[in-house]
Formats: sequence, structure tokens, C-alpha cells
Amino acid sequence: MTDPDITSAPGDKLLFENDRVRVWAMTLAGDGGMYDFHQHHHDHVVIWPDAGTAQAQQLGDDDWGLTQQAEPGFVLFKTVGTGEPLTPHRIRNAGPATVTHYIVELLEPSPSAEQRDWQWNENGRILGLGE
Repeated sequence: MTDPDITSAPGDKLLFENDRVRVWAMTLAGDGGMYDFHQHHHDHVVIWPDAGTAQAQQLGDDDWGLTQQAEPGFVLFKTVGTGEPLTPHRIRNAGPATVTHYIVELLEPSPSAEQRDWQWNENGRILGLGE
């Protein structure tokens, strides 16, 4: 997608970059703080150091279909693949406190041609994936 209003930056602050990884922070103010539409082009890891709840809405959807419920140390992994980027989406804070999570983009080509399901550890869950 080439829409100039959709960024490929998956966070609001770039913390580190080299030829293999980029590390971003995304801070969401409490009670609905939002990071607007963005698109992931690389496989990535998401790390929640603190508890929080965030909702995601895909471009073109009316509802906020996915909810991440994080406890401290919640880690998610997404294989984007080499076929095409993820559908643009935005994320908002569904809790009262400001939360920050970190996104580590893996810049080397994905070993997968296609997108794969989310994977995560036992410190949280994603609701809205058909369960």
C-alpha cells in the first residue's frame, strides 16, 4: 500500500537501528490514547514490559477486532512473510494508565513467503482471533 497517510513505522519512537533490526517504542496514553494507521513490512517481536490492554482496528473495519491483554513480560511474534505487508491497522489503549510496549523489527528477509499466525507466551493473550 502506498497511501501517504499510512506509515511503515510501527512505533512512535525509534530507539535503535542497524542493518539487521530496528527497535521501536509505542506509548499509548490512558483511556483511548491511539497510534494511528500503520503497516508492518517485516517479521517482528512485540514486548510488553508492563501490564496493559490494547485494541487494534484494521483499515476498513468499523469495530476494534483484536484485543491484546498483557501482563508484565508479554511477548508476541508475528511472521509477516515476504509476500505483502500486513493490512494497515491502528492501536488504542483500552486501559486507564499510559502504557509503552516495544516492537523489534527483523530486517532480514523472512524465511516464510506467507504471513503466519501470531505466537505468544503465557504472559498475556490476544482475543478476537477466532477463539
